[in-house]
Amino acid sequence: MLEKLKVMKEFENELHAKGVKYIGGVDEVGRGPLAGPVVAACVVLPEDFDVPGLDDSKKLTEKRRGEMMTVIHDNALAWGLGMADEKAIDRVNILQATKEAMRIAIAQADKMLAEKTGGHLGHILFDAMKIDDVEIPQTSLVKGDARSVSIAAASILAKVTRDAMMVKFSEEYPWYGFEKNKGYGTKQHYEGIYAHGICPIHRRSFLKKVLGDE
Repeated sequence: MLEKLKVMKEFENELHAKGVKYIGGVDEVGRGPLAGPVVAACVVLPEDFDVPGLDDSKKLTEKRRGEMMTVIHDNALAWGLGMADEKAIDRVNILQATKEAMRIAIAQADKMLAEKTGGHLGHILFDAMKIDDVEIPQTSLVKGDARSVSIAAASILAKVTRDAMMVKFSEEYPWYGFEKNKGYGTKQHYEGIYAHGICPIHRRSFLKKVLGDE
């Protein structure tokens, strides 16, 4: 785990060596589900971060993600969360909604960073994404959530946050199995739609065939 941490800090270390002090890792969760928001996170870790165990959130158990969430909150210099709900996704499409959630997360992290340190983000590492209208130097890394410790931290923060939201939604809309599938298109989810129709958090643009909106 220590060796993996060393490898996952390579991009951050290269930037620190060039004089970049504050690096934000950005990732999102929830681009594929039929229901619920897309959630993005931006996390700024200290240069001397040395806690092993961070990884792509999809590779960690729910328990481990919760443990790592605590580590992130205890160690990060700053973090931010952004969200775009189903209405925004239907209005502008999932890619643009994801970028908007990321902009919010970046702005929140930068604000917290300024309040705590007086500094601002000097570089952003994205997981296979770029946002042209964010005027901060940025790098897009394919499979970045498994290659960068900052992006991995963001993926965990975003996933734990979104999963908790979907469990809460399952209490209000119990027919779809949101507490298990988190809004993805499982058999139980589709059976719930066919039996009870859609609910307010469903993405109509993702359900055109089911709704006959083609």
